[in-house]
Amino acid sequence: MTPQTKRKALQISLATFGAIFLFVYPLGLVWPSGWVWHQGEGSYYLQMIAGVYFVLGLFLIGAARKPEEHRSLISFTVWSSAVHAGIMAIQALGDHHETGHLVGDVPALVLVAVVLAVLTPGKEPSRPAA
Repeated sequence: MTPQTKRKALQISLATFGAIFLFVYPLGLVWPSGWVWHQGEGSYYLQMIAGVYFVLGLFLIGAARKPEEHRSLISFTVWSSAVHAGIMAIQALGDHHETGHLVGDVPALVLVAVVLAVLTPGKEPSRPAA
């Protein structure tokens, strides 16, 4: 994959994932077994997590224009998505009421982490002072 193609794929991925993050709340309403924890008890959880992901989605959409200027945001998204998915997977495996997350938000966050990690270029090597 050429650097230009990889950059374009990263831009599309950032915009797409950002747009999807804007819809965490509706996803929770439409498919609660894959997106809402604790069988929907305490709707404050869904509102809180949807708010956090909504803001992250807006920033990812903004980063899509010039991803090279937003490496720390992309890195945060990769690592926080991987950790979040790992914790949720362990919790879902430990609670038979939550296993729907193993086909919902857990693989979705793994996908975000893997795609962005693969498409984000490494740090440019520093040049020695002349």
